[in-house]
Amino acid sequence: MGSSYLRMPCFMRAMFIVFCSVSILPELTHAKHARITRHYKFNIKMQNVTRLCQTKSIVTVNGQFPGPRIIAREGDRIAVKVVNHVQYNVTIHWHGIRQVKSGWADGPAYITQCPIQTGQSYVYNFTVIGQRGTLWWHAHISWLRTTLYGPIVILPKKHVPYPFPQPFKEVPIILGDWWKADTEAVINQAIQTGLAPNISDAHTINGLPGLVSNCKAKETFKLKVKPGKTYLLRLINAALNDEMFFSIANHTLTVVEADAVYVKPISTNIVLITPGQTTNVLLKAKSKDPNANFVIAARPYATGPASFDNTTATGLLEYKKPSLSSHNSKNKKLPLLIPVLPKFNDTVFAMNFNKKVRSLANARFPAKVPKTVDKQFFFTVGLGISKCSKNQQCQGPNNTRVSAAINNVSFVMPNIALLQAHFFNQSKGVYTTDFPSNPPFKFNYTGTPPNNIMVSSGTKVVVLPFNTSVELVLQDTSIIGAESHPLHLHGFNFFIVGQGNGNFDPRKDPSKFNLVDPAERNTAGVPSGGWVAVRFLADNPGVWFMHCHLEVHTSWGLKMAWIVQDGKRRNQKLPPPPSDLPKC
Repeated sequence: MGSSYLRMPCFMRAMFIVFCSVSILPELTHAKHARITRHYKFNIKMQNVTRLCQTKSIVTVNGQFPGPRIIAREGDRIAVKVVNHVQYNVTIHWHGIRQVKSGWADGPAYITQCPIQTGQSYVYNFTVIGQRGTLWWHAHISWLRTTLYGPIVILPKKHVPYPFPQPFKEVPIILGDWWKADTEAVINQAIQTGLAPNISDAHTINGLPGLVSNCKAKETFKLKVKPGKTYLLRLINAALNDEMFFSIANHTLTVVEADAVYVKPISTNIVLITPGQTTNVLLKAKSKDPNANFVIAARPYATGPASFDNTTATGLLEYKKPSLSSHNSKNKKLPLLIPVLPKFNDTVFAMNFNKKVRSLANARFPAKVPKTVDKQFFFTVGLGISKCSKNQQCQGPNNTRVSAAINNVSFVMPNIALLQAHFFNQSKGVYTTDFPSNPPFKFNYTGTPPNNIMVSSGTKVVVLPFNTSVELVLQDTSIIGAESHPLHLHGFNFFIVGQGNGNFDPRKDPSKFNLVDPAERNTAGVPSGGWVAVRFLADNPGVWFMHCHLEVHTSWGLKMAWIVQDGKRRNQKLPPPPSDLPKC
């Protein structure tokens, strides 16, 4: 090749060099362009998967479980074509992506879009604005997110470093669960009977249950590390109904990010992570090979009165052996060290851990918490009961069912998407704008429940003018039982300015609010028997779902929606829907 290259005319040599640089190093062509569009194709298809000695057909993206990784840089545009090849209606939600003026791509069924029907497709099109870190995607209809989920990795802009030591390697770790039964049948049966659904059979780490399985198949996730190296673990809780404790035996974890927002480093042996949340932690491997293996464990934090899946998902942390010693150590059985996790209902640990999470709040990464508020809301969240229709045989007392509600309103899903009804001014018969700002009646929220625990129902929303600063206090109730509720807000991050046990005191508690460096998140646990106060700026026009990320509670109605109106300027208005938006 060398001699033929030298015989080329100069301009051809120049063209050859350009061609090589473009074909061999495509990254160089993007270096000058801060923003690029990254295209993905998600084929929703059934796939046979074996877990716990049993094979079943599950809904997947591209046949993968967990699903494929989305990787982008801050500022990139992402276009994902989702093609539905299964019998179920499907939508995908890009959890934590703010969807600035791209609400049509948010994904919750009947809120921002009608679902993608069998044989149909839809392109989710959005730009990652002002965000970097770990988020995730999942189905947002019925219980399909049991198996339809995967990580979103948003890297900083080119040449922008992390505000923590550069890791040797980055590893997504997704906590989930596994049902031997068909989860669509599980939730359908629960809706028919009005009782709690059956629980999962195992928890998983990256789709694998670990050492709890006695099956011969390789069902344990293994993390192989080199002595002295630092690893960034991108933790995601994709479990359907369980908050999780996470730990690695004899290793300290340093929390550096929560919900794709950098935080002041927290050194801990145990991380608490609710469904919907993401947490990045640094793992510093020991400086020398410790001649042991270490169990990675994830187990539920459960506070409610109902039964739950109390299994522990496990993985293994293994140190890579130098090539010289690998032959001798292959047959040597290493000791296995196991982490100690808190009790299932350790509410003290949960409260203390959540209070430690603080924004960096520095010049590079400011905490833009609203210092003043335009509107204040007080929402009770919790369980209750509702009447079943006469032709339904519910198994609660006097033909009642378990329900969940916010301010005593159990949300009824509409038949067409709220965003379409709002955008085209066709709200009549779809939703009303009278969602209560406060509970309909006061009672001792965390004490003895009232005699009447019936909830009302309706498709009610709150309307906010553009740029309204909002303060929202979320109060747990002890009706049926006090319980922690991970509340997720679509379209925004919010700042957790305060949290506490018992009933919120509007005279005393606001004086203790943290307006300096509060945690900025998209999902927050309302403490069991307590309250959490959040603030956010409604600067993103559209319709935004807010719901409990325990899927059973969402199914029971613990959800509502905020409508943020357009601003006056052109760049403050929601554009019209894309032409391929699915129809109901």
